[in-house]
Amino acid sequence: MKISLFQGVLLGVFGLAALIGLFVFATYTSDGSKEDAVGAVVIWGTLPKEGVQSALVEIAKSATALKSVSYVQKDSATLQNDLAAAIATGAAPDLVLASQEELHAIAKFIMPIPSSTLSAAAFTNTFIGEGELFAAPDGYYGIPFLVDPLVLFSNRSLLASNGIARPPATWEALTGLVPGTAVLTPARQITRGLIALGTYDNVHNARGILSTLFLQTGAPISSYSFSGDLVADLGEKLSGGAGAPVGQAVLGFYTQFADPSKVSYTWNASLPDSQQAFLAGDLALYIGYASEARFFAAANPNLTFGVAPLPQPATAETKSVYGLVYAFMIPNGAKNASGAYQAAALLTNLEEQAVAAAETGLAPTVLNGLAVAPDDPVAAVAYAEALYAKGWLSPLPADTDVVFSSMIGGVISGRSTLAAALASAGRSLNALLQQ
Repeated sequence: MKISLFQGVLLGVFGLAALIGLFVFATYTSDGSKEDAVGAVVIWGTLPKEGVQSALVEIAKSATALKSVSYVQKDSATLQNDLAAAIATGAAPDLVLASQEELHAIAKFIMPIPSSTLSAAAFTNTFIGEGELFAAPDGYYGIPFLVDPLVLFSNRSLLASNGIARPPATWEALTGLVPGTAVLTPARQITRGLIALGTYDNVHNARGILSTLFLQTGAPISSYSFSGDLVADLGEKLSGGAGAPVGQAVLGFYTQFADPSKVSYTWNASLPDSQQAFLAGDLALYIGYASEARFFAAANPNLTFGVAPLPQPATAETKSVYGLVYAFMIPNGAKNASGAYQAAALLTNLEEQAVAAAETGLAPTVLNGLAVAPDDPVAAVAYAEALYAKGWLSPLPADTDVVFSSMIGGVISGRSTLAAALASAGRSLNALLQQ
């Protein structure tokens, strides 16, 4: 059976060599056949168990080498502590499947794959650009598996009733739709919103939405300094078209949707969680991850929704969207590190990628797997966006939420100016990134 370029590169050098008494890359020879047994491999991951486990079962029907690979779901909030405790007691899993949002916190527990085994050229030619977030000082922390990009969900009935043929493709077009779509009482109470933006705590996926806006304006949110330290960069110094820092432009744009004095007012902190509001038919548009489509379809069969790419700035020359890219990483203390490496490599095969994507509702990370759009309309959008998905190395999600929530809350309450809120968030992120 044919194998991917990446799988061939990996399987050709399979074994993970010795790492100072902890880990040995065993010399492994293979013709790439799926019959090469990898042995028992235990994966700890932050993706829902149902989708991953069903994918592994389906894949093992043809790739029998993976028949002893099992999956245990872990809470992303406790993954770092769970992993540390497991390594300390000799009970570490063989693989960890987590996104870039957990990478910074758990990197110290991960054995990087050296560049002598996985070259930068092989990695770049095989995986989507966002996979580069897993780059280590000399190699890679993990092998990208799946990506879950943000998409724009629309209530097709509400849009049609307001004469809107299709969801907006730009943020500027979206802002213009607010007055004609949102329904407010004379006292400015919102009975139906266009989209949930402007607040933080009741905006589902607010972390990802804000990340998208920063990244689309060129602010990396975090980056490595000349000294090699990971530092926050919210675009405080990067100027936009009008000369103002792009970070301030992002905050101003986002918070306007919760400002009762603005024509773009369509959301406030008294409303329910935006995912539930969209599910109930009280929101015309909702920003969520592609994998959420299955939740909406199951939770409300009467909800007629569509999925479109997330809006871009009208003046943008290239597209960007925040995505959660999940990668397989080998932790310190893995009992079957060689088998884990083989399993991760086999799961980058195009057939395995297609099955995993179909079972989880995410998109492949292998470029060749994204070459042909699937028939499913949700998957087609996810596949297209996977090619330009971006991310950043962040503190743990809960910690990032505290920082972003404080930043947004300060602006919409009037306690902080845009500049002060941005500066305070930058300092807080810096402190967390140095931990």
